[in-house]
Amino acid sequence: METIHKIAFGGGCHWCTEAVYKSLKGIISVEQGFVASDGEESSFSEAVIVSYEPSDISLEDLILIHLYTHKSTSDHSMRNKYRSAIYTFGPLDVERSTLALQKFQKNFKKPLVTKVLPFREFKVSDKAFQNYYYKNPYKPFCKTHIAPKIKLLLLQFADKVDHIKVLDQ
Repeated sequence: METIHKIAFGGGCHWCTEAVYKSLKGIISVEQGFVASDGEESSFSEAVIVSYEPSDISLEDLILIHLYTHKSTSDHSMRNKYRSAIYTFGPLDVERSTLALQKFQKNFKKPLVTKVLPFREFKVSDKAFQNYYYKNPYKPFCKTHIAPKIKLLLLQFADKVDHIKVLDQ
């Protein structure tokens, strides 16, 4: 078994981001909460920490999925709460993440606002909000905001989706 890798993603609501990554093959765990980085990004912002098996899903795949499942080209007024970011745990991930963003920019008409930032601190979400989508798939928020992201996964990244988990919903 290969070493488990970690990366963190922020962009939209962490309920949404958590559901996206919990729906994929090769994901060991997803921790939902708030991440802080350095400097101007030292305030906490909604995010998830993803532990994954690189032999089952690559960092590039995780990044591409992240870019398509939140508003990665929108510098909207809620960016402090929903920072579009890839939080890295080491220099190799900084390089790989930066190269992936450069590679995937061609897939988007507008410039990506997603930043590669160092992971510094994490605060876990309240237990009541963890695994929110898979505990509450029929709640209006889930049907309106999260289900379309899961549908996008099924359409664009079908080979990466854990169909058993997703189809149980």
